[in-house]
Amino acid sequence: MSRALTRLREATGDPLLVRAGRGLVASPRALELRESISQLVHDAEAALRPAGKLNLGQLERTFTLRASEGFVENFGPRLLSRVSGEAPGVRLHFLHKLDKDSGPLREGSVDLETGVVDKAISPEVRTQALFRDRYVGVVRPGHPLSLGEITAARFAAASHVHVSRRDGDKGPIDEALAGMGLHRQVSTIVGGFSAALALVRSSDLVACVHERHTGVLYAGMHSFALPLPVAPFTVSMLWHPRLDGDPAHRWLRGCVRGVCAERLSAE
Repeated sequence: MSRALTRLREATGDPLLVRAGRGLVASPRALELRESISQLVHDAEAALRPAGKLNLGQLERTFTLRASEGFVENFGPRLLSRVSGEAPGVRLHFLHKLDKDSGPLREGSVDLETGVVDKAISPEVRTQALFRDRYVGVVRPGHPLSLGEITAARFAAASHVHVSRRDGDKGPIDEALAGMGLHRQVSTIVGGFSAALALVRSSDLVACVHERHTGVLYAGMHSFALPLPVAPFTVSMLWHPRLDGDPAHRWLRGCVRGVCAERLSAE
């Protein structure tokens, strides 16, 4: 007890207990700390108590989800409907995913995110596949590429809008064309699919976008399979392992899996 009291005195810079006759009395600082420490102990006991059954009707929580363009537009309405129907006290905060840095998941500022898993993702992050996707070409109705056979040469000869977060960055489309001895003319570079499709909608530009992930964004426009050997890819959800055992987070992951499956089966 004496050693513990010494450590507490060193940590607080206060004697805490002082002699009064044959006994000890608490200092003003000790009395001040008593209430706050009592609350801390209570909170710690609550946090360490085994989790009970999740009551969705009484759950009040805000989950932050980070996703690339198209996810909220395609899957957001169904996800919000399912979440509000099962847990009215839950709120979703959607953030635009600008990079693949795993820091927000590690730090806890993001609870769940979606994207393509690659070497940039921290190895500690948990992942689960949601759906397969591929690149498609998109042009305005009446565009020359909306008629006739689309060959690799015709595709490359068109004027393109390239989606990239870095100027001059080349992607799988350019790599596939290079493998065929072709090169496309990139007239403009934008930072996201929405901007690319807005330009395509009222011009003769061609955009290459994710078919399922951005389907709502190019509704009413003409889309076509690329005449190139570009491999499909998997869109997954990602989270930090500390949330593996969180019943509310498990429920949220189930909601995301469910709405993605529902949306794709309806297509």
